Amino acid sequence: MTAPVRKVIHVDMDAFYASVEQRDDPALRGRPVAVGGSRERGVVAAASYEARVFGVRSAMPSVTARRLCPDLVFVRPRFEVYRGISEEIRTVFSEHTPVIEPLSLDEAYLDVTENLQGLPTATLVARAIRAAIRERTGLVASAGVSYNKFLAKVASDYRKPDALFVITPEMGPAFVEDLAIGRFHGIGPVTETKMRRLGIHTGRDLKARSLEELTAILGSAAPYYHGVARGIDERPVRAHRIRKSIGAENTFSDDSADLDVLAERLAPILDKVAGACAAKGLRGRTVTLKVKFSDFAQVTRARSLASPVGDRASLEAISLGLLRDLYPLRRSVRLLGVALSALDHGESPEPLQLGLAI
Repeated sequence: MTAPVRKVIHVDMDAFYASVEQRDDPALRGRPVAVGGSRERGVVAAASYEARVFGVRSAMPSVTARRLCPDLVFVRPRFEVYRGISEEIRTVFSEHTPVIEPLSLDEAYLDVTENLQGLPTATLVARAIRAAIRERTGLVASAGVSYNKFLAKVASDYRKPDALFVITPEMGPAFVEDLAIGRFHGIGPVTETKMRRLGIHTGRDLKARSLEELTAILGSAAPYYHGVARGIDERPVRAHRIRKSIGAENTFSDDSADLDVLAERLAPILDKVAGACAAKGLRGRTVTLKVKFSDFAQVTRARSLASPVGDRASLEAISLGLLRDLYPLRRSVRLLGVALSALDHGESPEPLQLGLAI
């Protein structure tokens, strides 16, 4: 007896932080909005679609964003509000399936091979979820429906914003062949540039390369991309995935050795880590800072604590302390990353609350 074709949905809230701000302040609706610091050395944490038209994007220096869009309105982030709305959205998911894999506050995978409402297709499930989110929160979600996680993720992004796109098993392999290499989830700008230099511009080009060739380019990730180039992704949606760490990093468009600049650039990285922890209900006892210099040399520094880190402010304080300890720097910095490990997957004691002075 053959196993049923999996039905996977990837739900991604459209410009989540910025959309929440526009929802709560009518004066911001229809205007280009950036969530983040507006100071000279601030960083954009999120941008509305009106701002994205001008090229404004997350992790961009605020000065650059304002130059691209002089009418840009900066709003300070309200993470407690975003977290509360994320919980409302999670409740909608749970009404349709218990198999939910959150990725952050604003996106998740759902396995609806069997759904709690008895709807006949995954497309109808996705449609019902999007409608319920809009009704209960006033916010818009895009959704991708397919037979595996890779294609569901691609589908949710394919016609954003306010989109529902379906990639059927019959469509999958040919769809991937025509997909630009930059739209493969996990392939960043550096790897994309490297691939294009090697003549890999589309999924068809990727599919034409042997596993050995891909290993030389992608290392241990090669088997995964060898599979998805053929529309194959066997990864399950993990409702209770045990993670060893949660982290994020960013490579900057220009190097810097200035502590204030690097502190500002840490902000969106910390947002991602704190948001992912909040979405998964996790805390951790070890904070690790990763620093890559202009000559590509790399160092890591870590601090372990007796009690779990429980909020973004504590995570920021520890990360900045680790960064300060590296000074004076002999070289400028091209990449920063933060990871939280020694995760607490169950009920934890009162979280450690730290002051900002380390």
